[in-house]
Amino acid sequence: MPRLFTGLEIPPRIAESLAMMRGGLPGARWIDPENYHLTLRFIGNIDGGTARDIAGLLSRVQRAPFELRLDCLSSFGGRKPRAVVAAVRPVAALMDLQAEQARLLQRLGLDPEGRKFTPHVTLARLRESSSRQVAEYLTARAHYRSASFQVSRFVLFSSRASVGGGPYVVEAAYPLAERELRWA
Repeated sequence: MPRLFTGLEIPPRIAESLAMMRGGLPGARWIDPENYHLTLRFIGNIDGGTARDIAGLLSRVQRAPFELRLDCLSSFGGRKPRAVVAAVRPVAALMDLQAEQARLLQRLGLDPEGRKFTPHVTLARLRESSSRQVAEYLTARAHYRSASFQVSRFVLFSSRASVGGGPYVVEAAYPLAERELRWA
């Protein structure tokens, strides 16, 4: 049974800038830079037939390429931080792409996500880090902003259950392209 999710790949030059933020936080399990991604819609463990249906359905998505930028480092989990992330500026094109995928997958009978979509790239998972340690880590790196980058496709990823995230495999890629205007 594959474990699937849709997402955006992080370009190597942006992944390199994120990798420079690794270290200096006790109790952090750092994600390998080649596994950085922005999850659009977590799907979960599904059977092969449903996976094929999802892959076909996603090919219907027609969106234009857009620019994206990672805005700052943050954490998830409040008083008990569980992850360090690079927050993503939620531009309309990104939010529309995610919402369309969510609608399509619900039509297929998949349950909606239980959480509100908060675009981010996970950098580390936390177990033993205190909220003070995380606050100090984030304060020291408050300056982080990535360069803008072009999003020209989204992908269907598969993953195996593992500690720390990854490795992720691109099962299918869906290019983003300007729609052609057709005159009657």
